[in-house]
Amino acid sequence: MTAIRGARERARREVTAAIKSEARDRIAAEGAAQLSLRAVSRSLGMASSALYRYFPSRDELLTALIIDAYDALGDAAEEALTGAESEELSPAERWTAVCLSVRAWGLANPHEFALIHGTPVPGYAAPQDTSGPGTRVPRALLAVAVEAHRAGRLGPVPGGPPPRAALAEAEALAEEHAPGLPGSAMAAVLAGWAQLTGLVAFEVFGQYTGVLEESRADLFAHAARRMAAGVGLP
Repeated sequence: MTAIRGARERARREVTAAIKSEARDRIAAEGAAQLSLRAVSRSLGMASSALYRYFPSRDELLTALIIDAYDALGDAAEEALTGAESEELSPAERWTAVCLSVRAWGLANPHEFALIHGTPVPGYAAPQDTSGPGTRVPRALLAVAVEAHRAGRLGPVPGGPPPRAALAEAEALAEEHAPGLPGSAMAAVLAGWAQLTGLVAFEVFGQYTGVLEESRADLFAHAARRMAAGVGLP
């Protein structure tokens, strides 16, 4: 019975992977809004009723793809953070290494990046399941600030703290996720995460076309270092 169950589990994993792969291809060709379980099942030669046993709805398939994309991006960011630690880089260099990994992943996986950071899919509301995977990049950035703070290397945030309401929310987040980290630093990390996403999106979505061609990587690295300085990282 164990061998049979193992074979069934392997077969289910293989079919699930095939469904996801076909769905990614269709999203790349037609956009996430056009994703259809019937179209995926036809392409795979499956009956729709068979595919529904794996993903009962389009939204469940979208959620699985979104989680996969977030996790792949999170893996890239965390691997860069670990590599930066092993090389004993400065806090600013570690921050920049994480940012560079996010850019590299986005440029290598534009359709997956668009799925998680592009135009929302009409009629789809991301469930709570996506929250954890979706915060892996900011947690990697936050880890740099926390380690610098613990080592006594985190400087003041240039320009002073944010407005009172924003500072209060940042302090609450710091208390929950990074006890001891100043609220102003937490707010700067959040702003850096947003700036990082926007910088990568500008490239992925072609906003630099005809404006900036040869120096995009240099500008990005410069912007990442400025973000690090904005958090107070030396």
